[in-house]
Amino acid sequence: MNTAAVIHRSEECLLRPGNTNCGGCGMSIGLTMLGRALEQAGDSCALVIPACCGIVTAGAFPTTSYGVPTIATTFASSPAVASGVATIRDLNGESGHVICWAGDGGTYDIGLATLSAAAERNENIIYICYDNEIYGNTGGQRSSATPAGAHTTTTPRGKIEGKKDIMSIMAAHRIPYAASLSVAHPDDFVRKMTTAFSIEGMRFLLLHSPCPAGWKSEPEDSVELVRLAVASGLFPLYEVFDGASYRISIEPDGTDPAEYFRRQGRFETEEIDLQTTRRHCAERMHRLQVLATQYPANRNRV
Repeated sequence: MNTAAVIHRSEECLLRPGNTNCGGCGMSIGLTMLGRALEQAGDSCALVIPACCGIVTAGAFPTTSYGVPTIATTFASSPAVASGVATIRDLNGESGHVICWAGDGGTYDIGLATLSAAAERNENIIYICYDNEIYGNTGGQRSSATPAGAHTTTTPRGKIEGKKDIMSIMAAHRIPYAASLSVAHPDDFVRKMTTAFSIEGMRFLLLHSPCPAGWKSEPEDSVELVRLAVASGLFPLYEVFDGASYRISIEPDGTDPAEYFRRQGRFETEEIDLQTTRRHCAERMHRLQVLATQYPANRNRV
């Protein structure tokens, strides 16, 4: 870890040009923003990436699109591998963050056991899930992060079940920090990453990551789509400290979620129950507002 150079935009990038990612890929935008946050903080990192689009990004041997030390793991084991790397780093007194960069398939589903175990042990790692709401690397199958109504290769008539609430699951582990992120709000993204860098122990960040191929959307709409998700309350931006105190980062502005669904071919708009969706968004935001009022995060925090 101590040999990993600090990222400087003029010399090196976390995600190098010429990578294999699709146009409009939210994961690519997220990696770029993560690199900028590390640069701003003057920090270095090593990446631990399970089977997902993120590890395909590296390209074919012997080249790589990552500008930092990167370990590829099996689908289920990235938190366990990262725990080992972080333990050796701490024993050696080395600097730099150990960051898991994983998709929703390796987080919500296949990797949930090792993620829960790392959280229960309060391992000194940062875990970032770029949530594109499908198994994007293996053909676009549904995951438990896929929202209700979405058409995937394994739910051709639309998914019946709703999206798993992974933020509440992680907060229930009482980890030091959990937060949601959006590439449509870069200042909020960097602030939350800076907060995560300043905290010891397990930190979990959930990034809403548009996928034009899986969402059947236009690449140029990617950032606008996730902005609509935040503005309508479909994807709340908030923080949870120690599983006990809450802070809402950006309040929804009353935008109707209909436009979000209309711009994606994975949804049949006539099949979406907008009244129920609006009610669910309002109920979720009300719950978060109550928590943030009754159990507010310390104002002195970053």
